[in-house]
Amino acid sequence: MSFRKSLFFILLAVNKFSFSQDLQPQEQLEEVVITSSRIDLPFSENSRTITIVSSEDIQQSAATSVAEVLQQFAGVDMRRRGANGMQADLYIRGGGFDQTLLLIDGIRLEDAQTGHHTMNMALPIEVIERIEIIKGPAARVFGQNAFTGAINIVTKKNVEDVTVLGLQGGSFGQLNVTATLGLDLGKSDHIVHYSNNHSDGHRTNSDFDNQNYFIKSSFNKNNTPIDVIASLNDRKFGAQNFYTTNETFSEYEETQASLLSVQSKFVSGNLTVKPQIHWRRNQDMFLLRRDDPEFYRNFHITNKVGADINTSYSSKAGMTGLGVGVAKMYISSNNLGDRDRFIANLFLEHRFKLLNDKLDITPGIAVNYFSDFKFHAFPGMDVGYRLNDHFKLYGNIGYTYRIPTYTDLYYSDPATLGNQDLEPEEAIAEEIGLKYNKKGFDFNLAFFNRDSKKIIDYVKENEEDRFMATNIRELNSKGMETSIAYQFRTIGYAQLIRAGYTYIDDEVKDLDLAFTRYSINSLKHHFTVAYHSQFVKNLKHSLVYKFAERTAGDSYSVVDASISFEFKSFEASIIANNILNEDFIETGFVPMPKGNVLFGLNYRIK
Repeated sequence: MSFRKSLFFILLAVNKFSFSQDLQPQEQLEEVVITSSRIDLPFSENSRTITIVSSEDIQQSAATSVAEVLQQFAGVDMRRRGANGMQADLYIRGGGFDQTLLLIDGIRLEDAQTGHHTMNMALPIEVIERIEIIKGPAARVFGQNAFTGAINIVTKKNVEDVTVLGLQGGSFGQLNVTATLGLDLGKSDHIVHYSNNHSDGHRTNSDFDNQNYFIKSSFNKNNTPIDVIASLNDRKFGAQNFYTTNETFSEYEETQASLLSVQSKFVSGNLTVKPQIHWRRNQDMFLLRRDDPEFYRNFHITNKVGADINTSYSSKAGMTGLGVGVAKMYISSNNLGDRDRFIANLFLEHRFKLLNDKLDITPGIAVNYFSDFKFHAFPGMDVGYRLNDHFKLYGNIGYTYRIPTYTDLYYSDPATLGNQDLEPEEAIAEEIGLKYNKKGFDFNLAFFNRDSKKIIDYVKENEEDRFMATNIRELNSKGMETSIAYQFRTIGYAQLIRAGYTYIDDEVKDLDLAFTRYSINSLKHHFTVAYHSQFVKNLKHSLVYKFAERTAGDSYSVVDASISFEFKSFEASIIANNILNEDFIETGFVPMPKGNVLFGLNYRIK
């Protein structure tokens, strides 16, 4: 029986089963509303695989960047080049780095140049309230680029207890300075953040210097709120062999990623309207030889200006979501040329609740228009059945797609050639799963399948030819994923154990080609365990273990640890990464740092 038929019969049969109702409702996750959806839903009511990473999880993660936080969750493949997530590509359940979408407070931040710049926009962890990891096809909700999933970073709203001054120093000449200030002015709140991250690098030409600026202001907060965000991440880093194997090159890169957005929310009875406008800018300058800009230099500036209005209406028939958005993208590049693209999208879904609210069915469709790729329609459906207050069966199916980036279409160098005749990548994906949520205990099990076609690869027939971007691959990705989190108390102190495992089986249709550039190298086996503990007042510890085995056969295990001690308004910490000195590469040709340590001191102004 095919995967799709199995999904249909399982969802059809769930109403024949029931479980005992003697368990207490899960309280903590009920309070979290998933804001990345067009229809805001409590965590427990979603019929998708979603992971919530709270600010407390981030604080105890032994991580200093969003990239380092995300790699601690099974199914999320962060392929980093260098310490502190300096350059990192984001993958969810296999796929490619162009196939996962990043959002900030629900704002889509795709980069028309290349997915390599996705994580340039990741915010400093000090201003993050939580991270929502949405796995599986999400084009129906978010549009293009949400091919395999999406990451939504939710910024902090409460200005209380956020005023912190921080200093970290350690291996490789690392020096991190942070300052976060929260201001409550009655009718408005303001969060202001600045940080500088510096390192001499863990190997030749891997130094970096980052400046991060962030401002969030909430006006008219007692009536109709208006939230304004301004963010700038300025990065300068040595990129030795980040993109080539030639040891005579001394690659260097500078990026600037900025966001300016205004959002609001109007509520009138059962109607909710959420308008937002945003401007996203990315600037990238790359040198093949750091001290010789004339030898080879790429310079790109991309801009996206967009506006969206999302509405939801609740009635006896269920909840209806309707959204419309428009955007204009521009790129100015010495390699890719000067180009622009107009985008429009329309989203519609309705959530039915049947059988005494035990069964929820949410069909929907997104229609997108691209000025250079015309119209595309992507239907999908989520189905969930609540067996009792804690157990829920769910499934979803949907079409998803990705428009080629400007790099795919137009990039040219002595070894590579873009292709203006490329078509969008397409896939149909399905998932079935089981959730169990009870106060202190969470469990999730999911099976997924994705049939992709027109996948873009760079290929050539003869060794002397240039690699050309081509819609050449057909790929089936299937697998399973499970996660468990258990909170308990020992001698009066809270403890947390969290574990996850993902298995992916990629089946690629045979290609009758002599040379291809990109091989499928997913995390075939991905296992993560985190233990956050406390046994003495004001003293907390964390231990994180990660095992990865890729399709190509490479495997590695990494252990990170941290310890922190609070005294009055001060917090001292030690973060130790790769404490077993594992020798490993996450992507390309760049060895990751061996064992390294960061010592930190924070001062919190009450």
